[in-house]
Amino acid sequence: MDINEIRADFPILKKKINGNKLIYFDNAATTQKPRQVIDAISKFYKEKNANIHRGVHTLSQEATYLYEEAHKVVGEFINSKKWQEIVFVRNTTEALNLLSYILGKSYLKEGDLVLTTKLEHHSNILPWLLLKEIKGIRVKLVEITKEGILDLEDLENKLKEGAKVLAITHTSNVTGWITPLKEIIKKAKREGAIVVVDGAQAVPHFKVDVQELDVDFYGFSGHKMLGPMGIGVLYGKEELLSKLPPFLSGGDMLDTLSLTNKTCQLCLKTLPWKYEAGTSNVEGAIGIMEAIKYIKKIGWDFIAENEKKLLSFALNNLKEMKNIEIYGPKNDENRVGVIPFNVKGFSANEVATILDQYGIAIRSGYHCAQPFHEAIGIPSSARMSFYFYNKIEEVKKTISVLRKLK
Repeated sequence: MDINEIRADFPILKKKINGNKLIYFDNAATTQKPRQVIDAISKFYKEKNANIHRGVHTLSQEATYLYEEAHKVVGEFINSKKWQEIVFVRNTTEALNLLSYILGKSYLKEGDLVLTTKLEHHSNILPWLLLKEIKGIRVKLVEITKEGILDLEDLENKLKEGAKVLAITHTSNVTGWITPLKEIIKKAKREGAIVVVDGAQAVPHFKVDVQELDVDFYGFSGHKMLGPMGIGVLYGKEELLSKLPPFLSGGDMLDTLSLTNKTCQLCLKTLPWKYEAGTSNVEGAIGIMEAIKYIKKIGWDFIAENEKKLLSFALNNLKEMKNIEIYGPKNDENRVGVIPFNVKGFSANEVATILDQYGIAIRSGYHCAQPFHEAIGIPSSARMSFYFYNKIEEVKKTISVLRKLK
């Protein structure tokens, strides 16, 4: 595919920052949106805007069809057994908080062990720590190596302590390292643990098959895969979600509610509506559906090939610069296009601020992963993260600016 034709689909890439053409290397935080996604959302508001599941009129029926179709498209995208196993939430953070709440309410009891890791985004640590304060569960974090990858021996040892839940990332948002998730899930299942996966950094970059992984729960966000903000996905096995309690209560999550002087009778709806109380983010669902169609049009082969080309070129050039320290794996194998680094003599924020003067957008700080930075002994880091619409010429310009920092 022609990279320039692809880039023409992204209006924001024509923007100039401080007189320079935008170079957007903050894709791990959020990706840019193609006009196809923008137009689909705009078309909904112009032609079909109505609330779903609440009206027999034409607009409501049309909106309902699109919303339910989005569940089916997402289910096919990650190969869920049924589309009813797809629950729409606001983002990965809400998916993980939803799980900590419903598992804490009906599955976990005081003293039970939940394992997570020092590789995680805060969203997959904090909900479990808060549950510890509320319910009295135990929470342990699996260690990482000096290279910033998971200590698999420590994971195996801690699983044997009787962990009831393993909450783990599929791909690190700091280093881009891809965990050997299928093997980890097998080990967790042997020890009787339920597996909760943060897939926010995985789903945009390579094909995820939840059935092949045999994962119990899997969450990801629309905005990191070309979709709009405010829409995310929680996948859960039907046999587990159907037994667990609802998260929110209100309109559209129950079939009947009967109140008398003596009793209150309610009947919850089936999946996924049991977990989708209130007015739904219909336009967000349409946006993520359109984003999936766009990703499929681009194709996983092109996405992987272009990201690897960008990653290899950037790593090889950064390694040659004596004043730059790179974290995580030192090669381009088994990782997506994310590079955390620091420049000697400069804070991460200073590096990001200087690059911004040249129109180059990167992330700096903890990247919502403070335990990771503490574990490898650094205060913060700068982070470049690529997506398939980035070009080698953009990496070259970034490298040339970094060479000036002495």
